[in-house]
Amino acid sequence: MSISRRNFLTSAALAAIATEIDAATGMPMRNLGSTGQKVSLLAFGAGSRWLMYKTPDKAIPVLERALAAGVNYVDSAASYGNGQSESWIGELLKTRKKDFFLVTKIGGDRTYDGSMRLIERSLKNFGVSQVDLMHIHAFGNEDDLEKIEAPNGQLKAMLKAKDEKMCRFIGITSHQNPQVLKTALERHPFDSTQMALNIAQIGNGAPSDKAGQGQTGASGFEAIAMPVALKKKMGLTAMKIFAQEKLLGKATPEMLIRYSMSLPVAATTIGMPQVEHLDFNLNVAKNFKPLSKEEMLTLPKSVSAQMRASIDRFFSDHVDA
Repeated sequence: MSISRRNFLTSAALAAIATEIDAATGMPMRNLGSTGQKVSLLAFGAGSRWLMYKTPDKAIPVLERALAAGVNYVDSAASYGNGQSESWIGELLKTRKKDFFLVTKIGGDRTYDGSMRLIERSLKNFGVSQVDLMHIHAFGNEDDLEKIEAPNGQLKAMLKAKDEKMCRFIGITSHQNPQVLKTALERHPFDSTQMALNIAQIGNGAPSDKAGQGQTGASGFEAIAMPVALKKKMGLTAMKIFAQEKLLGKATPEMLIRYSMSLPVAATTIGMPQVEHLDFNLNVAKNFKPLSKEEMLTLPKSVSAQMRASIDRFFSDHVDA
């Protein structure tokens, strides 16, 4: 399945047109697919970069600063610090009403029983009975697809969690294999998906090592998996926009952020280990202007085939923790 370059650019333009500016904070807001939820263009990545603050008394004020500035999509995971990220957010929620879109990801054990234990632990960590969105975390290759689809696999647990209102929506994330993600998105009723969307378009295989292919000149997730999410009106969010800092130097941080935000995504998730990073990213988001067609086509070509292959190798066994 593919969409033409012209249709893609039209989709990107429509995404920009659909953006609304929050009157109170100036934060651009977009629809998260067909969920009916509006989310901030900049999402708060509560992963390893947030855990770099070391202690909750340092980390939680950064999250509060982001929320006050209009960020309402908070992205955590059961594996982040083995539950530490969720627990820190839970500390915040002890003194603050949950007025943001809370997302967590369930990975590791792909069995039904193991996933249900993690889901229950996550809710306990947060101190809530329901999160807004629960993703299958770090979806990988064909063997991973077999595991989640097994009769007592993880997908069964996710569907049960949604049915029992432990979460409002379910989805799946991937930074490894766009072709397998495409298959999963086609087969199952996910509400949302998060994928690696950057100028290198990592994907652990062809065509992620070939610039000049795909809708903007990039390839990988953008060319293979993203069109399925758009066709099925799933919520779509971007991650790995710096490819774990490996793309810094190929373009400025602002251009890397704007590239991903210029795609038809609802939100762009970024980890921000310093307050200065948060303030910089807030400024980019609040003053966001979509890149031109020429910029969208040119930026991916700055990444060599060798670098794409190197990034692919790195993310083939990278674990979000």
